Amino acid sequence: MSAKPVVTLYTAPTPNGFKVAVFLEELRNTYGFSYEVQPVNVAKEEQKEPWFIAINPNGRIPAIVDRSRNDFVVFETAAILIYLQQHYDTENKFGWDTKDNADEYSEMLQWIFFAHGGVGPMQGQLNHFRNAASEVVPYALNRQFRISSYVRPSHASLMPVADVGYLNEVKRLYGVLDIRLGQDRDYLAGPGRGMYSIADMNVLPWLRIREYSGLENLDEWPNVKRWCDNTLTRDAWEVAGNVGRAGDTASLYRVGDPALEDVSDS
Repeated sequence: MSAKPVVTLYTAPTPNGFKVAVFLEELRNTYGFSYEVQPVNVAKEEQKEPWFIAINPNGRIPAIVDRSRNDFVVFETAAILIYLQQHYDTENKFGWDTKDNADEYSEMLQWIFFAHGGVGPMQGQLNHFRNAASEVVPYALNRQFRISSYVRPSHASLMPVADVGYLNEVKRLYGVLDIRLGQDRDYLAGPGRGMYSIADMNVLPWLRIREYSGLENLDEWPNVKRWCDNTLTRDAWEVAGNVGRAGDTASLYRVGDPALEDVSDS
């Protein structure tokens, strides 16, 4: 591909920003894909300014503009991942064809939506009330979730049928991932042991910053720990962790940094 940037990524160093950044890096490493980054200072709420609202009316990062397709705009993290995979993962190394591999494609979407509707919102709320709230809010900290799904006895400790708060709900969701990966799998979607795909990229950034959420280790979820150890060491993840760092957001969500701060991104 040409060295001229194909896509402009508007982002900040947050879990949702990391998701798109890591996929763009994987595309760069695999196909020579070229992209450019426009940092958005979410600490100063640049994502709410008119110039960004013109890109994403919802005023949240990340968003992309595809320069090779008449400046086509895509926002919402999962939508961006699916778009990039459909248009630029030409050999389906990080996903599946909707017709030729319909079952695998559906499986991938299921885990993307699981993370998009579960892990992200719950861990995001946990982060906010644990780290950024100006005062202790008992209702928020003790907010209850009724879980009424069937739980196998062997996983009862991971998925209690009970009322739980944000922390325990995040732990329950990690338990769901552990169950899936415990089915002789290396990755969430795909036949056999699975294939590294955008389904994994869509949730791993949250596990990457788990210490910020009060989870010091993954010992409770050995299959998730194995997954993280084997995947987060890929070259793309180290690069993606620094994409979009600028100004007030330079130290945002820097893994291992005790002075982490919380800013809403999406």
